[in-house]
Amino acid sequence: MPNDGTRAASGSAGKSFWNVGHKPTLFAAFLYFDVAFMVWVMLGPLAPIISQELGLDPAQKGLMVAIPTLAGAVLRIVNGLLVDRVGPKLTGAMNQIVVIAGLAVAWYFGISTYEGTLAVGVILGFAGASFAVALPLASRWYPPEHQGKAMGIAGMGNSGTVLAALFAPLLARMFGWNNVFGLALIPLTVVFIFYLIAAKDSPEQPEPKALSAYAAVLKEQDAWWFMLFYGVTFGGFVGLSSSLPTYYADGFGLTPVVAGYLTAACVFVGSLVRPIGGAFGDRFGGIKTLSLVYSVAAVVLVGIAFSSASLPVTFALFLTVMGTLGIGNGAVFQLVPQRFRKEIGVMTGLVGFGGGVGGFYLASSIGFAKKLTGSTSPGFLIFAALAVIALLGLTTVKSRWRTTWGAAIQGVRI
Repeated sequence: MPNDGTRAASGSAGKSFWNVGHKPTLFAAFLYFDVAFMVWVMLGPLAPIISQELGLDPAQKGLMVAIPTLAGAVLRIVNGLLVDRVGPKLTGAMNQIVVIAGLAVAWYFGISTYEGTLAVGVILGFAGASFAVALPLASRWYPPEHQGKAMGIAGMGNSGTVLAALFAPLLARMFGWNNVFGLALIPLTVVFIFYLIAAKDSPEQPEPKALSAYAAVLKEQDAWWFMLFYGVTFGGFVGLSSSLPTYYADGFGLTPVVAGYLTAACVFVGSLVRPIGGAFGDRFGGIKTLSLVYSVAAVVLVGIAFSSASLPVTFALFLTVMGTLGIGNGAVFQLVPQRFRKEIGVMTGLVGFGGGVGGFYLASSIGFAKKLTGSTSPGFLIFAALAVIALLGLTTVKSRWRTTWGAAIQGVRI
């Protein structure tokens, strides 16, 4: 069965995942998301090197690695609006041009001040906003029963954080950290060309809405719940992705390269299982999957906060929590398109905003906690409490969800 770009989600119910949708677009969305995430978080792996050269304190390091996350969170809302008005492909192209141009300027002129790193962080936020493009670009090609898998595969582009953790410190040691910005332009440009050729907007694009319609979504209680739920799962994932290189380097005296390798392993696990989270949501229901995720994450985060154990034990705890949060990322986006299919563009932006805010809080709070108390424990404990709040909230809404909009979707578990 050919993928000619003319087949959309409608009329595909009952067919297997690989016989519906548009595979070139799914692959392009994944690659676009992957390289965008790679550059979005690369200040994290570079932080031990940058902070040593610029003489930054723990709070400044925390804020530096958190700024791209906050900028990306805000820009995801903008992208959500643009996706529903001009389409995901054009929105993604505009964002990628800004990122490529911004990194080219940073590389050519060089960054030598703390304020300069914050400015670069804002530019990198455009890469983080790719989340609100890649997911609806892929999602709109697939019927409800395959949303978890489609969103999970496209969302697995967050594995780009692995590339940043693996290669950014090594390249910085070989060529200098400013030149890493220039080297990042190579994969960004190659993938951008492929994206322009392969990606296609689904024929089933929603009609552009008035801005008041977007404000109306925020009147829906469920929208706020989804923002909280993703604020914990994705916020934890991206916050740790940015913070772990510094945590390993400062806490265990590791070199930036070795700290990057350990971070890459944790991020790889969290990225790899994201499609599994979507598949679990399709198979067992997103609510049940998320309930387990928040329970496990809260316990492990408390364990991390009080852990004074060896590096292997600490590493195992981070592997566990990153894998758990990765499953949660997929499960959240198994549910979102079931509830807000016609508003998936703006909801992806809003929910992504919630995830970005959660990541900004975690990354910055670890640095501020270290500066104020001499320990990172308070940051992890408060985030564990947020996981418990998310679990209680999910318990509160699950009966209503299953008996209202969940009951109206035939053959789909929520």
